[in-house]
Amino acid sequence: MRSEVRDSRDVIFMAEALELARRGCFTTRPNPAVGCLIVREDLVVGRGFHRIAGGPHAEVEALEEAGGQAQGATVYVTLEPCSHVGKTAACAPALVAAGVGRVVYAIADPNPAARGGGLWLGKAGIPTTAGVLSRAARELNRGFFKRYEMGSPWVTLKLASSLDGRTALASGQSRWITGSAARADVRRLRAGVGAVVTGSGTVLADNPRLSLRGGAGTGSGPEPLRVVLDSLARCPPDSRVFSPPAESLLVTAAEADVRRHEDAGIPVVRVARGRGGLDLREVLVLLARREINELLVEAGPQLAGSFVREGLVDEWWLYLAPRLLGPDARPLVDLPRLNVLEDASAWRTVELRRVGADFRLVLRPVRETR
Repeated sequence: MRSEVRDSRDVIFMAEALELARRGCFTTRPNPAVGCLIVREDLVVGRGFHRIAGGPHAEVEALEEAGGQAQGATVYVTLEPCSHVGKTAACAPALVAAGVGRVVYAIADPNPAARGGGLWLGKAGIPTTAGVLSRAARELNRGFFKRYEMGSPWVTLKLASSLDGRTALASGQSRWITGSAARADVRRLRAGVGAVVTGSGTVLADNPRLSLRGGAGTGSGPEPLRVVLDSLARCPPDSRVFSPPAESLLVTAAEADVRRHEDAGIPVVRVARGRGGLDLREVLVLLARREINELLVEAGPQLAGSFVREGLVDEWWLYLAPRLLGPDARPLVDLPRLNVLEDASAWRTVELRRVGADFRLVLRPVRETR
């Protein structure tokens, strides 16, 4: 039987559990980041967080630290305790076996194979409370929730431009518009995603590696999968984006000749064509099936514009450098001409922060129902 939030202590302890969960954000994918506190007489007697996929869950770590003090205590966990046996044992039965007195969780698990722990606890006679700081808990694992609920990863678009909205000179030269602090910030952004997507134009022009380049100060998380969208398979197999140790994937059209890439051992997937290139929605479904929760798009104006035009961007990280490149330089995104202002794509500012000599804007689309 579910009880109501008792007092502000539920919020305070859940907030601390969420802070614990954030310590696993770079290392748990494709699993969610989860934190757990065990509290007895307003004192924390056990702490735990999910550290790595396949490793102990947050509840198990917290129970181990609490020991016998878990009996009769209140458990605060940022995601509904799992009720199934996967790579690790189920957490809900472990809480029952420990004799805890009450369980508070922030949000129900969207994974149909794992959900139901709250019901399990209730049937065992342990009072449960759900929904404490649920919005923050969802935001923490936004890609995990989107993948299960919508069959698509959370899509973040990253672009860097001058103040006049230019990304490169007419010659294609773009290194470096932003400073070293902004570039380090981008590597940290990459470290938190399961895959980075770019287009053939960017690979041919810049030959990027799209790696963490020796780490980003985020722990021992894996390098993201590097995905190249190349409908004609123009990118040479020796492009740096395909080089190990990070994994890569070439996504191309049915008619493309990929013999050179297959001979080089590069994984290849074919998808249908879409407007102006590959079908981006099919690409997102493909990546979700590969358990990609968070996707970062680092591309030129054409591919970036396609993601924006099709309404596929959930968040936009825009780095602005305090310099001007002039009217002949390359534009930020390639979008169709508008006849009326009401048709303009609208975005709301989530964050504005200075990063070294540059500025970082974090934006989310204003999705209106018309």
